Amino acid sequence: MDLGMNGAGERAGVSLKTLKWEQSWSFLRVAKVALSMVLMFAPPTVHAQNDTEPIVLEGKCLVVCDSNPSSDGAITSSLGISVRSGSAKVAFSAIRSTNHEPSEMSNRTMTIYFDQVLVNIGNHFDLASSAFVAPRKGIYSFSFHVVKVYNRQTIQVSLMQNNYPVISAFAGDQDVTREAASNGVLLHMERADKVHLRLERGNLMGGWKYSTFSGFLVFPL
Repeated sequence: MDLGMNGAGERAGVSLKTLKWEQSWSFLRVAKVALSMVLMFAPPTVHAQNDTEPIVLEGKCLVVCDSNPSSDGAITSSLGISVRSGSAKVAFSAIRSTNHEPSEMSNRTMTIYFDQVLVNIGNHFDLASSAFVAPRKGIYSFSFHVVKVYNRQTIQVSLMQNNYPVISAFAGDQDVTREAASNGVLLHMERADKVHLRLERGNLMGGWKYSTFSGFLVFPL
């Protein structure tokens, strides 16, 4: 009698332990599923040190739909995310291939014209007008090197931004046969701003094959 009762008690104890273990295992499986759901819908980790660095999304894929090109060359999606094209590079370098004064130099604007383009990435330098037009807002670098050949004359050259002189350079040594007026600058430009060179003083009846005008986009804003 006692043995039967003891055996039944032992079996009941084993069954109770088995039930508790199964309940614990079920709870762990439910917790695992819940954790997986949380990780699935959790936002991706974003790392970026500043506004100029690209945003790196870890562990997730970002799909941008319904994108439209904006006026500054960036792509703005319907989600309000702006992505700049890595291929949107801007640079130019122009020279005079001859050492004779072009006929355009006699016009009233006194624009310094160039007749050959060495580099024109983006095609934002217009050879006919010898002016650069900014395709977007940003910081641009410009430099020029204009040579006068004959002595006993002084030339003064200005870099014009929207027809306003920003920087100037001159060459005026009366005893030097070949002398250059050169300068360089960084400019904050808006989209469609124009830059060209103007002869403020003197003439350029020689030395053109040594003269250059260059610029490039440092970074967009």
